[in-house]
Amino acid sequence: MQLSAEISLYPLAEEYRPIIQEFVERLAEHKELTVNTNTMSTQIFGEYRALMTTLTDELERVYQQIPPQVLVCKFINRDLNPNG
Repeated sequence: MQLSAEISLYPLAEEYRPIIQEFVERLAEHKELTVNTNTMSTQIFGEYRALMTTLTDELERVYQQIPPQVLVCKFINRDLNPNG
């Protein structure tokens, strides 16, 4: 099953941009996923288990490294990749 996710990560830290940038770059390293960014969110497209496993692992990593954060997510069980 294909999954589309739209996420927005809001680290509650003064230097939040590098945290977000590193998080998105790590997501993009997973070649089985398509990752698109814009000024408001990051969109991730791929097979359900691959996407959810990657997102879980990367979120756990970022949660362990930095102060509190807010994560806003939307999921749809369809491939909504505009480039796919």
